[in-house]
Amino acid sequence: MRQRMIRRVDFGRHKLYDIVIMKKALKFAFIKDIPVMLGYIFMGIAFGLMLQDAGYDFKWAFCISLTCYAGTMQFVLVSLLSGGMNIPATIIMTFSINSRHIFYGLSFLKTFKKMGKAYPYMIFSLTDETYALLCGTKIPPEVDTRKAMLFMAALNQSYWVFGCTFGDLFGSLVKFDTTGVDFAMTALFIVIFIDQWQDAKTHLPVYIGVACGIISLLLIGPKNFIIPALAAAIGLLIVFKKPIEKSDPMLESENVTRADDEEREDEA
Repeated sequence: MRQRMIRRVDFGRHKLYDIVIMKKALKFAFIKDIPVMLGYIFMGIAFGLMLQDAGYDFKWAFCISLTCYAGTMQFVLVSLLSGGMNIPATIIMTFSINSRHIFYGLSFLKTFKKMGKAYPYMIFSLTDETYALLCGTKIPPEVDTRKAMLFMAALNQSYWVFGCTFGDLFGSLVKFDTTGVDFAMTALFIVIFIDQWQDAKTHLPVYIGVACGIISLLLIGPKNFIIPALAAAIGLLIVFKKPIEKSDPMLESENVTRADDEEREDEA
């Protein structure tokens, strides 16, 4: 009887500890997600308005943003639904637009694999903004790294789903001109870029990315330059990985912290 009581007490302490850890990770993720929240809700509303204008009610906005969650592709999807494009053509266009995510996932492949049941969702939820946050956010040692990453990804999608659904509902009640609303996403990227620029000790990755983008744009054109630019940038970043890490000690310490977190969780 006494042993059972001791086990129950230990179990209760363990659950309480897990709750404290989750609250810390959730609080940290919420604060870091505020810029994305503002951008996603506003852009989600824009998508909902477009979808409602095309004749689809809020249930479509909710289901599409919950299962598709593709940002730019969702805006294109409005035209595809209205124009009646066939399924094979829709699949090809979707892959072409979102193929850049293949390059994003490579840098987090090992990390996501060690996140257990959250692994498939982390792959699914890796949008441009979530990727930028996961790359640029320095998670302190007292916050569980994997839980914080999961909460950042999940919160971002929740903001997007809310914005899309609300926009569709709102559009059915009020009509107004939405010209220029798509600039919100550009503004969001600018905010994330400035924050990372100020924190970074070296700006070599920025110069590599800008140079690859401009050269690809000039050589290939605006329609197909993204994937070659990303491939070239990743290749150069791999080549210059050691000089970049040496010039920015925070990168090395962050990698060590993540490795320590992974070792502790593996031992547990």
